[in-house]
Amino acid sequence: MDGGWRRVAPLFVMVLAVVALAAPQTLAQTPAPADGSFDAAAATEAYMARQTAEQKSRSDAYFVGGYWLQLWGFLFGAAVAWLLLGTRLSARMRDVAARITRFPTLQSALYWVQYLVITSVIGFPLTVYQGFVREKQYGFATQTFGGWMGDQAKALLVGAILGGLALMALYAVFRRAPRTWWLWGTGVAMVFLVVSIAIAPVFIEPLFNTYTSLEDPAVREPILRLARANSIPAADVFVVDASKQTTRISANVAGMLGTERIALNDNLLNRSSLAEIEAVMAHEMGHYVLNHVWKMILQFGLLLAVGFAFVRWSFGKAVARWGGRWGVSGIADPAGLPLLVLLFSVFFFVATPVVNTIIRPQAGRVPQDVARPSRGGHLLRPPLRTQPHLHGDAMEGGEPACPRPGVRGPGSGVRKPCACDWWNVAVAREQSGQPEVGAGAVR
Repeated sequence: MDGGWRRVAPLFVMVLAVVALAAPQTLAQTPAPADGSFDAAAATEAYMARQTAEQKSRSDAYFVGGYWLQLWGFLFGAAVAWLLLGTRLSARMRDVAARITRFPTLQSALYWVQYLVITSVIGFPLTVYQGFVREKQYGFATQTFGGWMGDQAKALLVGAILGGLALMALYAVFRRAPRTWWLWGTGVAMVFLVVSIAIAPVFIEPLFNTYTSLEDPAVREPILRLARANSIPAADVFVVDASKQTTRISANVAGMLGTERIALNDNLLNRSSLAEIEAVMAHEMGHYVLNHVWKMILQFGLLLAVGFAFVRWSFGKAVARWGGRWGVSGIADPAGLPLLVLLFSVFFFVATPVVNTIIRPQAGRVPQDVARPSRGGHLLRPPLRTQPHLHGDAMEGGEPACPRPGVRGPGSGVRKPCACDWWNVAVAREQSGQPEVGAGAVR
Protein backbone atom coordinates (compact mmCIF):
# COMPACT_ATOMS: atom_id res chain seq x y z
CA MET A 1 0.00 0.00 0.00
CA ASP A 2 1.33 3.42 -0.87
CA GLY A 3 1.37 6.46 1.36
CA GLY A 4 3.15 4.83 4.30
CA TRP A 5 2.04 2.72 7.23
CA ARG A 6 -0.44 5.31 8.44
CA ARG A 7 -2.81 4.02 5.73
CA VAL A 8 -3.30 0.79 7.67
CA ALA A 9 -5.62 2.27 10.28
CA PRO A 10 -8.03 4.54 8.35
CA LEU A 11 -10.23 1.78 6.90
CA PHE A 12 -12.09 3.52 4.15
CA VAL A 13 -12.47 2.73 0.50
CA MET A 14 -12.80 5.26 -2.30
CA VAL A 15 -13.65 3.69 -5.64
CA LEU A 16 -12.44 5.67 -8.65
CA ALA A 17 -12.98 4.98 -12.31
CA VAL A 18 -10.38 6.87 -14.35
CA VAL A 19 -11.10 7.83 -17.90
CA ALA A 20 -9.99 10.34 -20.55
CA LEU A 21 -10.96 11.79 -23.90
CA ALA A 22 -9.44 10.23 -27.01
CA ALA A 23 -9.22 12.59 -29.98
CA PRO A 24 -11.80 11.55 -32.62
CA GLN A 25 -9.42 12.13 -35.53
CA THR A 26 -7.01 9.49 -34.22
CA LEU A 27 -9.51 6.74 -33.46
CA ALA A 28 -9.21 3.37 -35.16
CA GLN A 29 -12.02 2.44 -37.51
CA THR A 30 -13.52 -0.72 -35.99
CA PRO A 31 -16.46 -1.96 -38.06
CA ALA A 32 -19.41 -3.38 -36.17
CA PRO A 33 -20.12 -7.07 -36.78
CA ALA A 34 -23.21 -7.80 -38.85
CA ASP A 35 -24.87 -9.66 -35.97
CA GLY A 36 -24.79 -6.56 -33.76
CA SER A 37 -22.26 -7.94 -31.29
CA PHE A 38 -19.09 -6.09 -30.36
CA ASP A 39 -15.62 -7.52 -29.91
CA ALA A 40 -13.99 -5.45 -27.16
CA ALA A 41 -10.71 -7.38 -27.35
CA ALA A 42 -10.39 -6.68 -31.08
CA ALA A 43 -11.14 -2.99 -30.54
CA THR A 44 -8.50 -2.86 -27.81
CA GLU A 45 -5.88 -4.54 -29.97
CA ALA A 46 -6.66 -2.12 -32.80
CA TYR A 47 -6.05 0.80 -30.47
CA MET A 48 -2.84 -0.71 -29.10
CA ALA A 49 -1.50 -1.25 -32.61
CA ARG A 50 -1.55 2.52 -33.18
CA GLN A 51 0.69 3.32 -30.21
CA THR A 52 4.33 4.16 -30.78
CA ALA A 53 7.17 2.23 -29.19
CA GLU A 54 7.98 5.27 -27.03
CA GLN A 55 4.41 5.49 -25.72
CA LYS A 56 4.35 1.78 -24.89
CA SER A 57 7.74 1.94 -23.21
CA ARG A 58 6.68 4.90 -21.07
CA SER A 59 3.47 3.18 -20.02
CA ASP A 60 5.25 -0.08 -19.25
CA ALA A 61 7.76 1.79 -17.11
CA TYR A 62 4.97 3.31 -15.03
CA PHE A 63 3.15 0.03 -14.58
CA VAL A 64 6.19 -2.11 -13.77
CA GLY A 65 7.66 0.63 -11.60
CA GLY A 66 4.45 0.63 -9.59
CA TYR A 67 4.77 -3.10 -9.03
CA TRP A 68 8.33 -2.74 -7.80
CA LEU A 69 7.30 0.07 -5.49
CA GLN A 70 4.84 -2.30 -3.85
CA LEU A 71 7.70 -4.69 -3.15
CA TRP A 72 10.09 -2.01 -1.89
CA GLY A 73 7.34 -0.49 0.23
CA PHE A 74 6.73 -3.85 1.89
CA LEU A 75 10.44 -4.41 2.57
CA PHE A 76 10.88 -0.86 3.85
CA GLY A 77 7.91 -1.23 6.18
CA ALA A 78 9.30 -4.51 7.51
CA ALA A 79 12.63 -2.81 8.22
CA VAL A 80 10.90 0.04 10.07
CA ALA A 81 8.93 -2.42 12.22
CA TRP A 82 12.09 -4.34 13.08
CA LEU A 83 13.86 -1.07 13.93
CA LEU A 84 11.12 0.01 16.35
CA LEU A 85 11.11 -3.38 18.04
CA GLY A 86 14.83 -4.15 18.03
CA THR A 87 15.87 -0.80 19.48
CA ARG A 88 13.05 -0.98 22.07
CA LEU A 89 11.86 2.39 20.80
CA SER A 90 8.36 0.95 20.66
CA ALA A 91 8.56 -0.05 24.34
CA ARG A 92 9.71 3.45 25.26
CA MET A 93 6.79 4.95 23.31
CA ARG A 94 4.42 2.76 25.33
CA ASP A 95 6.07 3.92 28.56
CA VAL A 96 5.63 7.55 27.56
CA ALA A 97 1.91 6.96 26.99
CA ALA A 98 1.65 5.17 30.37
CA ARG A 99 3.25 8.13 32.15
CA ILE A 100 0.76 10.55 30.60
CA THR A 101 -2.37 8.60 31.56
CA ARG A 102 -3.26 5.55 33.63
CA PHE A 103 -6.19 4.56 31.41
CA PRO A 104 -5.22 1.72 29.02
CA THR A 105 -7.65 2.86 26.35
CA LEU A 106 -6.09 6.32 26.17
CA GLN A 107 -2.62 4.80 26.30
CA SER A 108 -3.41 2.94 23.06
CA ALA A 109 -4.41 6.18 21.36
CA LEU A 110 -1.34 8.07 22.61
CA TYR A 111 0.93 5.28 21.48
CA TRP A 112 -0.71 5.37 18.04
CA VAL A 113 -0.04 9.09 17.62
CA GLN A 114 3.66 8.55 18.39
CA TYR A 115 3.81 5.56 16.05
CA LEU A 116 2.11 7.45 13.24
CA VAL A 117 4.41 10.47 13.48
CA ILE A 118 7.63 8.43 13.72
CA THR A 119 6.82 6.05 10.87
CA SER A 120 5.63 8.95 8.70
CA VAL A 121 8.90 10.81 9.26
CA ILE A 122 11.02 7.72 8.55
CA GLY A 123 9.03 6.91 5.41
CA PHE A 124 8.85 10.51 4.19
CA PRO A 125 11.49 10.20 1.43
CA LEU A 126 9.75 7.19 -0.12
CA THR A 127 6.37 8.90 0.21
CA VAL A 128 7.66 12.04 -1.54
CA TYR A 129 9.10 10.04 -4.41
CA GLN A 130 6.08 7.82 -4.88
CA GLY A 131 3.34 10.38 -4.32
CA PHE A 132 4.90 13.57 -5.71
CA VAL A 133 8.14 13.22 -7.68
CA ARG A 134 7.09 10.19 -9.70
CA GLU A 135 3.62 11.57 -10.42
CA LYS A 136 5.21 14.80 -11.66
CA GLN A 137 7.58 12.85 -13.91
CA TYR A 138 4.69 11.09 -15.61
CA GLY A 139 2.57 14.22 -15.96
CA PHE A 140 -0.15 13.34 -13.48
CA ALA A 141 0.45 15.68 -10.53
CA THR A 142 -0.53 19.36 -10.85
CA GLN A 143 0.11 20.48 -7.28
CA THR A 144 3.07 22.43 -6.01
CA PHE A 145 5.11 20.73 -3.32
CA GLY A 146 3.53 23.04 -0.75
CA GLY A 147 0.02 22.06 -1.82
CA TRP A 148 0.94 18.39 -1.79
CA MET A 149 2.40 18.75 1.71
CA GLY A 150 -0.81 20.39 2.84
CA ASP A 151 -2.80 17.35 1.73
CA GLN A 152 -0.29 15.07 3.46
CA ALA A 153 -0.77 17.00 6.69
CA LYS A 154 -4.54 16.59 6.41
CA ALA A 155 -4.12 12.86 5.75
CA LEU A 156 -1.90 12.61 8.81
CA LEU A 157 -4.58 14.26 10.95
CA VAL A 158 -7.31 11.99 9.58
CA GLY A 159 -5.07 8.99 10.21
CA ALA A 160 -4.40 10.10 13.77
CA ILE A 161 -8.12 10.41 14.55
CA LEU A 162 -9.46 7.34 12.76
CA GLY A 163 -6.44 5.24 13.62
CA GLY A 164 -6.65 6.28 17.26
CA LEU A 165 -10.29 5.26 17.47
CA ALA A 166 -9.60 1.95 15.73
CA LEU A 167 -6.65 1.14 17.99
CA MET A 168 -8.62 2.00 21.13
CA ALA A 169 -11.35 -0.45 20.09
CA LEU A 170 -8.95 -3.18 18.98
CA TYR A 171 -6.79 -3.08 22.10
CA ALA A 172 -9.89 -3.09 24.29
CA VAL A 173 -10.80 -6.36 22.56
CA PHE A 174 -7.24 -7.68 23.02
CA ARG A 175 -7.44 -7.03 26.78
CA ARG A 176 -10.91 -8.47 27.32
CA ALA A 177 -10.72 -11.54 25.09
CA PRO A 178 -7.20 -13.01 25.40
CA ARG A 179 -8.22 -16.27 23.69
CA THR A 180 -10.73 -15.16 21.06
CA TRP A 181 -9.40 -11.68 20.28
CA TRP A 182 -8.75 -12.60 16.66
CA LEU A 183 -12.45 -13.28 16.05
CA TRP A 184 -13.64 -10.14 17.85
CA GLY A 185 -10.85 -8.16 16.18
CA THR A 186 -12.17 -9.17 12.77
CA GLY A 187 -15.59 -7.89 13.78
CA VAL A 188 -14.19 -4.56 14.98
CA ALA A 189 -12.22 -4.13 11.75
CA MET A 190 -15.31 -4.82 9.66
CA VAL A 191 -17.38 -2.31 11.61
CA PHE A 192 -14.74 0.37 11.10
CA LEU A 193 -14.56 -0.50 7.41
CA VAL A 194 -18.31 -0.02 6.91
CA VAL A 195 -18.41 3.18 8.98
CA SER A 196 -15.42 4.61 7.11
CA ILE A 197 -17.03 3.94 3.74
CA ALA A 198 -20.22 5.60 4.95
CA ILE A 199 -18.61 8.75 6.36
CA ALA A 200 -15.91 9.25 3.71
CA PRO A 201 -18.07 11.17 1.18
CA VAL A 202 -19.49 13.46 3.86
CA PHE A 203 -16.65 14.08 6.30
CA ILE A 204 -13.32 12.96 4.78
CA GLU A 205 -13.22 13.67 1.07
CA PRO A 206 -14.37 17.32 1.46
CA LEU A 207 -11.22 17.94 3.56
CA PHE A 208 -9.13 17.52 0.42
CA ASN A 209 -11.40 18.86 -2.31
CA THR A 210 -14.40 21.13 -2.83
CA TYR A 211 -17.63 19.48 -3.97
CA THR A 212 -20.18 21.60 -5.79
CA SER A 213 -23.45 20.76 -7.49
CA LEU A 214 -23.24 20.16 -11.22
CA GLU A 215 -25.05 23.13 -12.68
CA ASP A 216 -25.29 22.19 -16.36
CA PRO A 217 -28.68 20.45 -16.82
CA ALA A 218 -27.55 18.98 -20.15
CA VAL A 219 -25.02 16.87 -18.23
CA ARG A 220 -26.76 16.55 -14.86
CA GLU A 221 -30.19 15.35 -15.99
CA PRO A 222 -29.05 12.36 -18.10
CA ILE A 223 -26.93 11.18 -15.17
CA LEU A 224 -29.81 11.53 -12.71
CA ARG A 225 -32.23 9.77 -15.08
CA LEU A 226 -29.83 6.87 -15.31
CA ALA A 227 -29.49 6.84 -11.51
CA ARG A 228 -33.25 6.83 -10.98
CA ALA A 229 -33.69 4.07 -13.56
CA ASN A 230 -31.36 1.91 -11.50
CA SER A 231 -32.71 2.78 -8.02
CA ILE A 232 -29.68 4.78 -6.92
CA PRO A 233 -30.79 7.16 -4.10
CA ALA A 234 -29.13 10.34 -5.33
CA ALA A 235 -30.88 13.66 -5.86
CA ASP A 236 -27.85 15.59 -7.14
CA VAL A 237 -24.58 15.19 -9.01
CA PHE A 238 -21.43 16.75 -7.59
CA VAL A 239 -18.29 18.04 -9.26
CA VAL A 240 -14.98 17.78 -7.42
CA ASP A 241 -12.08 20.14 -8.19
CA ALA A 242 -9.53 17.34 -8.69
CA SER A 243 -7.65 19.33 -11.35
CA LYS A 244 -5.84 21.21 -8.58
CA GLN A 245 -4.12 17.93 -7.71
CA THR A 246 -4.05 15.70 -10.78
CA THR A 247 -4.65 15.43 -14.51
CA ARG A 248 -6.49 12.15 -14.02
CA ILE A 249 -10.14 11.80 -14.93
CA SER A 250 -12.42 10.03 -12.47
CA ALA A 251 -15.94 9.54 -11.21
CA ASN A 252 -17.62 7.48 -8.52
CA VAL A 253 -20.81 6.50 -6.75
CA ALA A 254 -19.61 6.56 -3.15
CA GLY A 255 -21.05 6.06 0.30
CA MET A 256 -23.65 3.78 1.86
CA LEU A 257 -26.33 3.72 4.55
CA GLY A 258 -27.79 7.03 3.41
CA THR A 259 -24.59 8.84 2.41
CA GLU A 260 -24.61 7.76 -1.24
CA ARG A 261 -23.34 10.42 -3.61
CA ILE A 262 -22.67 10.62 -7.34
CA ALA A 263 -19.58 12.65 -8.21
CA LEU A 264 -17.33 13.29 -11.17
CA ASN A 265 -14.19 15.35 -11.24
CA ASP A 266 -13.73 18.53 -13.22
CA ASN A 267 -11.18 16.89 -15.53
CA LEU A 268 -13.85 14.49 -16.76
CA LEU A 269 -16.37 17.31 -17.09
CA ASN A 270 -14.05 19.63 -19.00
CA ARG A 271 -12.23 17.17 -21.24
CA SER A 272 -14.89 14.63 -22.22
CA SER A 273 -18.01 14.58 -24.36
CA LEU A 274 -21.46 13.97 -22.92
CA ALA A 275 -21.52 10.43 -24.35
CA GLU A 276 -18.20 9.67 -22.67
CA ILE A 277 -19.33 11.14 -19.35
CA GLU A 278 -22.49 9.04 -19.46
CA ALA A 279 -20.48 5.92 -20.28
CA VAL A 280 -18.17 6.51 -17.33
CA MET A 281 -21.02 7.21 -14.92
CA ALA A 282 -22.85 4.09 -16.13
CA HIS A 283 -19.82 1.98 -15.27
CA GLU A 284 -19.64 3.46 -11.78
CA MET A 285 -23.37 3.03 -11.25
CA GLY A 286 -22.90 -0.55 -12.32
CA HIS A 287 -20.75 -1.14 -9.24
CA TYR A 288 -23.62 0.11 -7.09
CA VAL A 289 -26.34 -1.80 -8.93
CA LEU A 290 -24.33 -5.03 -8.70
CA ASN A 291 -23.65 -4.46 -4.97
CA HIS A 292 -19.90 -4.72 -5.48
CA VAL A 293 -19.04 -2.76 -2.34
CA TRP A 294 -21.04 -5.07 -0.09
CA LYS A 295 -19.69 -8.15 -1.85
CA MET A 296 -16.13 -6.95 -1.43
CA ILE A 297 -16.74 -6.12 2.24
CA LEU A 298 -17.92 -9.69 2.80
CA GLN A 299 -15.00 -11.19 0.89
CA PHE A 300 -12.43 -9.01 2.60
CA GLY A 301 -14.08 -9.85 5.93
CA LEU A 302 -13.37 -13.53 5.35
CA LEU A 303 -9.82 -12.70 4.31
CA LEU A 304 -9.38 -10.53 7.41
CA ALA A 305 -10.53 -13.41 9.60
CA VAL A 306 -7.86 -15.64 8.08
CA GLY A 307 -5.33 -12.83 8.56
CA PHE A 308 -6.23 -12.40 12.22
CA ALA A 309 -5.92 -16.16 12.72
CA PHE A 310 -2.46 -16.08 11.16
CA VAL A 311 -1.45 -13.14 13.36
CA ARG A 312 -2.73 -14.92 16.48
CA TRP A 313 -0.51 -17.91 15.71
CA SER A 314 2.59 -16.00 14.61
CA PHE A 315 2.38 -13.16 17.16
CA GLY A 316 2.49 -15.56 20.08
CA LYS A 317 5.48 -17.44 18.68
CA ALA A 318 7.40 -14.22 17.97
CA VAL A 319 6.75 -12.77 21.45
CA ALA A 320 7.71 -16.05 23.10
CA ARG A 321 11.07 -15.91 21.36
CA TRP A 322 11.92 -12.20 21.20
CA GLY A 323 9.34 -10.47 23.44
CA GLY A 324 11.76 -10.04 26.36
CA ARG A 325 14.33 -8.42 24.10
CA TRP A 326 11.74 -6.10 22.58
CA GLY A 327 9.93 -5.27 25.82
CA VAL A 328 6.63 -6.64 24.47
CA SER A 329 4.54 -8.72 26.89
CA GLY A 330 1.68 -9.86 24.69
CA ILE A 331 -1.03 -8.98 22.21
CA ALA A 332 -2.62 -6.44 24.60
CA ASP A 333 0.66 -4.51 24.87
CA PRO A 334 0.62 -1.45 22.56
CA ALA A 335 4.39 -1.81 22.16
CA GLY A 336 3.63 -4.83 20.00
CA LEU A 337 1.87 -2.77 17.34
CA PRO A 338 4.90 -2.77 14.97
CA LEU A 339 4.88 -6.57 15.13
CA LEU A 340 1.13 -6.63 14.55
CA VAL A 341 1.48 -4.40 11.49
CA LEU A 342 4.45 -6.41 10.21
CA LEU A 343 2.60 -9.72 10.45
CA PHE A 344 -0.49 -8.35 8.72
CA SER A 345 1.76 -6.88 6.03
CA VAL A 346 3.39 -10.27 5.47
CA PHE A 347 0.00 -11.93 5.28
CA PHE A 348 -1.48 -9.49 2.77
CA PHE A 349 1.72 -9.40 0.72
CA VAL A 350 1.59 -13.18 0.34
CA ALA A 351 -2.17 -12.95 -0.24
CA THR A 352 -1.80 -10.42 -3.07
CA PRO A 353 -3.12 -12.90 -5.67
CA VAL A 354 -6.18 -13.47 -3.47
CA VAL A 355 -6.74 -9.72 -3.09
CA ASN A 356 -6.45 -9.27 -6.86
CA THR A 357 -8.88 -12.13 -7.38
CA ILE A 358 -11.40 -10.27 -5.21
CA ILE A 359 -10.90 -6.83 -6.75
CA ARG A 360 -10.32 -7.41 -10.45
CA PRO A 361 -13.40 -9.53 -11.21
CA GLN A 362 -15.57 -6.82 -9.64
CA ALA A 363 -14.07 -4.18 -11.95
CA GLY A 364 -14.29 -6.48 -14.92
CA ARG A 365 -17.81 -7.73 -14.27
CA VAL A 366 -19.40 -4.29 -14.66
CA PRO A 367 -18.71 -4.00 -18.40
CA GLN A 368 -20.20 -7.45 -19.00
CA ASP A 369 -23.25 -7.09 -16.77
CA VAL A 370 -24.31 -3.48 -17.25
CA ALA A 371 -25.10 -4.09 -20.91
CA ARG A 372 -27.93 -6.38 -19.80
CA PRO A 373 -31.38 -5.19 -18.73
CA SER A 374 -31.22 -3.69 -15.26
CA ARG A 375 -33.84 -2.49 -12.83
CA GLY A 376 -36.79 -0.82 -14.43
CA GLY A 377 -36.04 -2.35 -17.84
CA HIS A 378 -33.35 0.19 -18.67
CA LEU A 379 -29.87 -0.55 -19.91
CA LEU A 380 -26.67 0.87 -18.53
CA ARG A 381 -24.14 2.11 -21.04
CA PRO A 382 -20.83 0.42 -21.77
CA PRO A 383 -17.84 2.04 -20.05
CA LEU A 384 -15.17 4.20 -21.57
CA ARG A 385 -11.84 4.15 -19.75
CA THR A 386 -8.75 5.85 -21.13
CA GLN A 387 -5.68 7.69 -19.90
CA PRO A 388 -4.02 9.68 -22.69
CA HIS A 389 -0.77 10.28 -20.82
CA LEU A 390 0.05 6.58 -20.92
CA HIS A 391 -1.37 5.58 -24.33
CA GLY A 392 -4.83 5.00 -22.97
CA ASP A 393 -4.28 2.34 -20.33
CA ALA A 394 -6.91 2.22 -17.60
CA MET A 395 -5.80 3.69 -14.29
CA GLU A 396 -7.53 3.47 -10.90
CA GLY A 397 -6.70 5.21 -7.66
CA GLY A 398 -3.27 6.31 -8.86
CA GLU A 399 -2.20 2.78 -9.80
CA PRO A 400 -2.71 0.76 -12.97
CA ALA A 401 -6.03 -1.08 -12.99
CA CYS A 402 -4.60 -3.57 -15.47
CA PRO A 403 -1.54 -3.31 -17.74
CA ARG A 404 -1.61 -3.65 -21.48
CA PRO A 405 -1.26 -7.16 -22.92
CA GLY A 406 2.26 -8.52 -22.54
CA VAL A 407 3.39 -6.35 -19.64
CA ARG A 408 5.02 -8.27 -16.80
CA GLY A 409 5.33 -7.30 -13.17
CA PRO A 410 7.38 -9.00 -10.43
CA GLY A 411 6.17 -12.56 -10.21
CA SER A 412 3.39 -12.07 -12.76
CA GLY A 413 2.69 -13.73 -16.06
CA VAL A 414 1.83 -12.15 -19.37
CA ARG A 415 -1.65 -10.66 -19.10
CA LYS A 416 -4.40 -11.47 -21.51
CA PRO A 417 -6.79 -8.64 -22.44
CA CYS A 418 -8.96 -8.01 -19.36
CA ALA A 419 -12.33 -6.42 -18.87
CA CYS A 420 -10.70 -3.05 -18.13
CA ASP A 421 -9.97 -2.97 -21.87
CA TRP A 422 -13.65 -2.17 -22.40
CA TRP A 423 -12.80 1.52 -22.18
CA ASN A 424 -12.45 1.36 -25.97
CA VAL A 425 -15.99 0.08 -26.53
CA ALA A 426 -17.85 3.39 -26.53
CA VAL A 427 -15.24 5.07 -28.74
CA ALA A 428 -15.23 2.29 -31.30
CA ARG A 429 -19.03 2.13 -31.31
CA GLU A 430 -19.24 5.81 -32.12
CA GLN A 431 -16.66 5.54 -34.88
CA SER A 432 -18.24 2.43 -36.42
CA GLY A 433 -21.71 3.89 -36.33
CA GLN A 434 -23.08 1.18 -34.05
CA PRO A 435 -25.67 2.58 -31.61
CA GLU A 436 -24.69 2.77 -27.95
CA VAL A 437 -26.25 0.15 -25.70
CA GLY A 438 -29.11 1.56 -23.69
CA ALA A 439 -28.96 5.01 -25.20
CA GLY A 440 -32.66 5.42 -24.72
CA ALA A 441 -32.31 5.17 -20.97
CA VAL A 442 -30.60 8.52 -20.69
CA ARG A 443 -31.68 10.51 -23.70
